[in-house]
This record gives sequence, structure tokens and C-alpha cells, in this order.
Amino acid sequence: MSQIEVNKCVGILNNGGLAVIPTDTVYGVVCRAADEVAVQRLYRLKSRENKPGTVIASSIDQLVELGIKRRYLSAVSQYWPNPISIEIPHDINYLNQDTGRQAVRVVNNKNLQQILDKTGPLLTSSANTPGKSTSKNIAEAKKYFTDKVDFYLDGGELPDNPSTLIRIIDDAVEVLRQGSVKVNEAGEIEK
Repeated sequence: MSQIEVNKCVGILNNGGLAVIPTDTVYGVVCRAADEVAVQRLYRLKSRENKPGTVIASSIDQLVELGIKRRYLSAVSQYWPNPISIEIPHDINYLNQDTGRQAVRVVNNKNLQQILDKTGPLLTSSANTPGKSTSKNIAEAKKYFTDKVDFYLDGGELPDNPSTLIRIIDDAVEVLRQGSVKVNEAGEIEK
């Protein structure tokens, strides 16, 4: 992944485009979370209704600037940066598809943080079509999306390594999906 390619990807995202990039977990199709038109385009591409994607950021401050309340983020800050997505409430309806909730994650990947620092938070969804396997490389992603995505950033072969997805309800941790980082029912990260 060359700096020239990263810069081109950033430019396309900042101008309303969609890209497939290596995230901190799997290949994802992404757009700027603050760009309502791009978000709607991503949801149409993925045929998603009432199933919002994940918002990734390089810091909690980026999520606050997007419009997510700091109190929800501060309550779970001990989990980040990590490949742990946490479902929280927020009222950015175009982003959460009017569900009132969405998974968010602060990433721990230097290459991805470099992109996020230039684009702001990104909405991401796994690089696949509904019911199909997640892309492990750019060639697989191109078979799914062809020219419906504006840019493909090649990060080599990636394992199928989704984020852990949790939700906090009344101070209890509910693990919705175990991923690369194990979280137990007490809410502790297992080493």
C-alpha cells in the first residue's frame, strides 16, 4: 500500500466516493460517515435496511465531532483502541438508518488511523454482498462490486477476522459476536 495510493483513496473519500480498504479487521467498503449522500449510496450498494454499518474512527474525539454523545463513548473507552465494536445509541438518523443505535469502533491500526485522520470517521461494512463470504483480498472485492465502488486500496491477503461486537445494557455486557479479541460476559478482555 503506497502513500500515493493512500492519498488517492483519501481524495476520493473526501469527495463523496466509496472505497474498499483493509480495515483493522477485514476488507470493508467505506465512505465518510459525515457525508449523508455517500452513506445512502453505501447502504444501497450493500442492500442494507435497518441494519446500520459500523462507524470507525481514530479517536473518541472524532466520534464526538461527528455528533455522538461523549458520555456514551466515555463509558466504553476502556475497550479502545481495539478491534472491538460497541453498539451505542445516537440520533444521527441517516447514519443509523432510524434504528437509534449503531456499532462504533476506535481502531488500533496505524495505516488506517492515517486515513481516518484525513477523512474523519468512516462508515464501513464488510466487503461482500449479502449472504456471501467477506473478501479476503481485492480481487474478491472487485468480483462483488466491480465499478460500483470508486477505489480499491490493496492491503494484501487478510484473514477473516471480524471485530468483536458488544452492547452494554444496564451495566451488563452482551457479546453479540466474538471476534479477534475475546470479551467475557463480565465485560473483561481475555488475554
